[in-house]
Amino acid sequence: MSETAAPDLLEQARTAFDRALQRNIKGMGYLASPAPVLGASPKDVLIQRGTMNLYHYRAQSDEVYRVPLLLVMATTNRGYIFDMVPGQSLVEFLLKRGYDVFMLDWSPPRPDERNLRLEDYVLDFIPSALERIAEETGEPDVTVVGYCFGGVLSVLWAALHADGPMKNLVTFTTPIDFKAMEKFQTWSDRRFFDVDRLVDTFGCCPADLLYTSFNMLRPAGQIAGQIRLLDNLWNDEFVKSYRMFDRWTTDMLPLAGEYFRQTTKALMWENRLKEGTMEVGGRHVDLKNITVPFLHVVAEHDHIVPSAASAPLIEMVGSADKEQVVLKGGHVSLVAGGNAIKRLWPRLDQWLQERSL
Repeated sequence: MSETAAPDLLEQARTAFDRALQRNIKGMGYLASPAPVLGASPKDVLIQRGTMNLYHYRAQSDEVYRVPLLLVMATTNRGYIFDMVPGQSLVEFLLKRGYDVFMLDWSPPRPDERNLRLEDYVLDFIPSALERIAEETGEPDVTVVGYCFGGVLSVLWAALHADGPMKNLVTFTTPIDFKAMEKFQTWSDRRFFDVDRLVDTFGCCPADLLYTSFNMLRPAGQIAGQIRLLDNLWNDEFVKSYRMFDRWTTDMLPLAGEYFRQTTKALMWENRLKEGTMEVGGRHVDLKNITVPFLHVVAEHDHIVPSAASAPLIEMVGSADKEQVVLKGGHVSLVAGGNAIKRLWPRLDQWLQERSL
């Protein structure tokens, strides 16, 4: 053994011992400490009606772009994925960059909301939010930014309201070809999945069913994550990030029964949005009616909405000013965490600047 090899091995052993000691010490603290506080950016509640919540975040810049920005969250999860903690909050980033930020977020549907349908989200909730934003800001325009199924709702609304008030449309990881979501297709196969019986029995689709379904996309993912946590308990930044994302992914929402029945049949089974046969409230949805500036962001390693399911949207939209961006990251890391801070956030800001005046 060379003279330099022995000190190197000694240093590696010392590092391994120190980390093992820190894992034991901090492991006790991890088990005893409360979950992190997320979604704490100061905001005002403009609408709170059943499952629907509209927030207005308080400005952090003296100069604000003219066009306000509405974040539309997916109906399966909490909106604080956009507002994790200071320094790791897309909301905070946008506020500091001078945008007037609103969010359309969701609560668990009440028992009397089991009959909510797509029509309620597309023709009531989104228009109500936009009307309230116009009252709040005095501006006739708005940029709509939809994440995952929040993007689907935004696209449906935009196609049925070609006359505005939308100025720009942005979608993240938004499915359009549901046949390309192969793993979801497997567990929702109409030969085995009796959506009518589920909805008629429970009223709303239980959050536990949705959480299990997402876990089935990566069966070993939860165990692998716990192993990584155990191995990195010495690392405060890793533990902080793990706890944030673990809390968000487990904090799933039930879905209104009729809404779940309708989306399962029309989108998962019949793929009507991709086939061009989608209707909402008896009105035909033609994505060519969307002509505003459009940014479509696809995650390269998305296991929930694979690029094959998301990518066709760019060609289906009628906008002349449209762009598709494929960024490294997964379904969640695209919008939150270190990857998002480095890639999506500055790219979104760059695209919005000249279109928000």
